[in-house]
Amino acid sequence: MKKVIILMIMMTLFAGTLVFISPTTVEAQTYLRKVTVHGRTRWVRTRKPSYYRRHRNRINMAVGTGAGALIGGAVGGGKGALIGAGAGLGGSALYTYKLNKKKRHYRKVRRY
Repeated sequence: MKKVIILMIMMTLFAGTLVFISPTTVEAQTYLRKVTVHGRTRWVRTRKPSYYRRHRNRINMAVGTGAGALIGGAVGGGKGALIGAGAGLGGSALYTYKLNKKKRHYRKVRRY
C-alpha cells in the first residue's frame, strides 16, 4: 500500500509539471534582439527559445535523477532509491556537462 501511495504522489507531481511545458500566447513567445550591421543598430523581433533550450541542463539533471531513483527504488527499496538517485544524478551530470555539450554554430557572413 505504501508503494502505491508513493507512486500516486510521484505521478501527481509529474502531471503538475506539464502545466509549465505547455505553450503560452504568441505575444509572450517573442522578444526584441539588437542587431548591428555596418554600424547601424536596429531591433529585430525574434522568437523566444523553447523551454527545453532555456532550461536544458536542469531538465536533463532532473530526468537522470528521477530515472535513477525509480530504478534504484524498484531494485532496493528506499535505500536503493537514494543510491539510484545519486548514481542517476552523476550520470546525467556527466552526460550534460561533458559528453553532450551545447553546440553553437557560428557562420561567417561575407558581404562583398
